[in-house]
Amino acid sequence: QVQLVESGGGLVQPGGSLRLSCAASGIAFESYHIGWFRQAPGREREGISCINGRLGLTRYSDLAKGRFTVSRDNAKNTVYLQMNSLTPEDTAVYFCAARARTFGCALGGVYDYWGPGIQVTVSS
Repeated sequence: QVQLVESGGGLVQPGGSLRLSCAASGIAFESYHIGWFRQAPGREREGISCINGRLGLTRYSDLAKGRFTVSRDNAKNTVYLQMNSLTPEDTAVYFCAARARTFGCALGGVYDYWGPGIQVTVSS
């Protein structure tokens, strides 16, 4: 059974940091790019980043550049999203998703599998 599970969310103060994890099971981990997305109430889902399945090359949306860093540990079947300098605008449900490597690493479009999402709240 394919499963993606996010962890590491919660409440953080403005200017603070969080590190999200995405643990995958049931798939050949290196055969999939992993994307991070978020969705806030009343807003469309936003792409954050994508990390290449094998080489670890990364792409970032404008909202993430300079603040967020994605990495992966293939030995642990886990992808991380380090988020720094957080603001209340970063409050959202964050999702990780897997896309077959043959389709390319993208900040949008179709992904094969999705995690359930995890809440991140930035507030003082």
